Amino acid sequence: KRSIMSHCRLARALHVLSLCLCVALAIYEDDIEVNYTLIHLCVSTATPSTVPCSVPDLSKWDKMFSMLENSQMRENMLLQYADDIIKVEMDSLRQEMLRFVAQYGGSCGAAVEAAGTKVSLQLDNHFKGMLDRLKPHEDTNVKSENLQLERVLQQLLSTAQSQTARLLKLESSCFSGPHSKMGLQHSNQHQEQEVASQEGHLEATLGALQQSRTDLEEVLSSLKQRYLPGGCDMALLFPMRSRRIYTSVIPEIPLSLSSFTACLWVKPNAVSNKTVLLSYGNRRNPYEIELLLSHDAAQLTVGGEAHLVEASGVLKPGGTSQWIHLCGAWSSEQGKASLWVNGQRAVVIPGVAEGHVIPQGGSLQLGQERNGCCGGRGVPGFEEGFDHKLAFAGKMTGVNIWDRVLSEEEITQLGQLDNQSCGHRGNVVAWGVSEMVPHGGAQFIH
Repeated sequence: KRSIMSHCRLARALHVLSLCLCVALAIYEDDIEVNYTLIHLCVSTATPSTVPCSVPDLSKWDKMFSMLENSQMRENMLLQYADDIIKVEMDSLRQEMLRFVAQYGGSCGAAVEAAGTKVSLQLDNHFKGMLDRLKPHEDTNVKSENLQLERVLQQLLSTAQSQTARLLKLESSCFSGPHSKMGLQHSNQHQEQEVASQEGHLEATLGALQQSRTDLEEVLSSLKQRYLPGGCDMALLFPMRSRRIYTSVIPEIPLSLSSFTACLWVKPNAVSNKTVLLSYGNRRNPYEIELLLSHDAAQLTVGGEAHLVEASGVLKPGGTSQWIHLCGAWSSEQGKASLWVNGQRAVVIPGVAEGHVIPQGGSLQLGQERNGCCGGRGVPGFEEGFDHKLAFAGKMTGVNIWDRVLSEEEITQLGQLDNQSCGHRGNVVAWGVSEMVPHGGAQFIH
């Protein structure tokens, strides 16, 4: 049995080898004929023989092995030829690149230097503008913080100026007119070293400019977080959520309104399911006007909780520390109500409390809602009817109410963080003019 299996395996191996050789023969279209001539010298020790020696016929396997050797020789020759061609082409390409650098190196360097100088000048102007904006806002409370920011800006300004000097030095040392071109033409090795040095200087300059930009963005972000919106010199602070902490507002005129626009800047510390920013109502209906926050949404109610307008996505995750400008507008005619976020219209809905008139004689407060939830006397000196779950915690400024619907242009200007939004005061409630009385731990801050 073993001998039979051995014969079978040998036969299979021979069959596979023959297939491979047949494939190799098919690759070459030209017919290869190999003739072998074997010359045997028949030498007799006794006497020379006149009969010619017999030449044996070559077997099929000898011919196949000979063809394989020929194909391997051809492959080696082709590889050697391809290698020679690549070497020649690469050398030609290298010579062309060196000629290109020698011809256009000066103009390229000048363009890079001009661009770098322009960026440096822009940074200088921006830094100087920031310093000029910081100086008018200094007072006794934030003077030390402003001085620290000014030192940071001075350091950034010095860095930008040093980058400008480095670019000028790079231009004078690396691109010095015809002498540089002659050096490039006479020494390829020197050209390569000079190009590498220029790339290193440019990369270092780019890294320094990117770092300066990052530092500037951090300073600007810090300024936006630290200071009040443009034109606002004070804010109301609600340190924590409590039914005792709120601010009562005394309007300039009675609130008998068929239309209104209520706007304010708010910077919440945390937002619950229902956080009251502004509310107006009486004993009959405590929900005549309400401006609320709910998780990531802003809400406006007119004439009762059944008439609700909501704009989602107002607060982003982790973004409650940013100043947000909210406006709610409503008109009795057609009941058109809208919500605006940072000067942009977020939602508008018709048919909200159509034909309704806001009655006078109610109470207006910030940071709470007088809903009669908490009966009893409570703590002496504090109003009843507040719920700590609805209280607002954070900062608030620029609270204004008009007895009309403001135009889109007016609301857009009010919603700009750098604009003088607090200077545009309402005729019903005017920030900085109307009487606002903090209660509990609420207080005015600068």
